[in-house]
Amino acid sequence: MEEIIEMGTISSRGQIAIPSDIRREMGLEEGGRVIFFLEDGTLLIKKVTAKTFTEITKPLKEAAHKAGMKHTAVPGIMERFRSKRI
Repeated sequence: MEEIIEMGTISSRGQIAIPSDIRREMGLEEGGRVIFFLEDGTLLIKKVTAKTFTEITKPLKEAAHKAGMKHTAVPGIMERFRSKRI
């Protein structure tokens, strides 16, 4: 894959338009999914395919199953986590 460097602009709603050359090179289409990684001030955006999403969530699902976590517990866990971050 060739190196492409483009600059984008963030809208007032926090939306970023991915430059057309990058969308074309990555095969990103309307409705496509991306995942954001933030580490040490660096933001990475990765195209998500059905395979990569399954790969990403598999360890999380396995850990939840091992811990006996139920889907119904997730909203409460998220709420507790969010309240600690404020």
